[in-house]
Amino acid sequence: MVDGSIAEAPTAAKIVEVAKNKFGSIDVLVNNAGIYFSKPFTDYTIDDLRSLTSVNIEGFLFMSQLAIKQMLAQETGGSIVNITTTLVGHPIAGIKLRGSDDHERWSGGRHAKPGDGYVKQGIRVNAVAPGIVDTPMHKNDPKEFLKTLQPMGQISEVKDIVDASSI
Repeated sequence: MVDGSIAEAPTAAKIVEVAKNKFGSIDVLVNNAGIYFSKPFTDYTIDDLRSLTSVNIEGFLFMSQLAIKQMLAQETGGSIVNITTTLVGHPIAGIKLRGSDDHERWSGGRHAKPGDGYVKQGIRVNAVAPGIVDTPMHKNDPKEFLKTLQPMGQISEVKDIVDASSI
């Protein structure tokens, strides 16, 4: 376990160091850290924006860069899985989306970024983009309404995403 904020580059460096020391290599990175504010876009403050970008974009960048550098040094390939949301590609009126941060993670898998130039070295970059998942982020949201937004009429469980990430 590494204490710290993923929004800070030294925390990402410590995570990579601990992983290399414990496991001997880095073969998989799952970018799943993120924050969300459920409020109208016009109510966002500059502090909200800074929080969102530092955690959701900078943390993603720091971890991805360090993992790719390590995977390249190992010369054994690897996999990066970016957890994002289907709302990026299919927005729903009335649902407040995180914003450009999820677009970054979505493109991280969909358009092979940050994997451009690394696929030949065996590094795959993918995105898992579930709908609504029952996490503390949705603890105050109306569950019955959220179910109506899902094609299967139910909210996904964390286990569903974990299982998809291990494919």
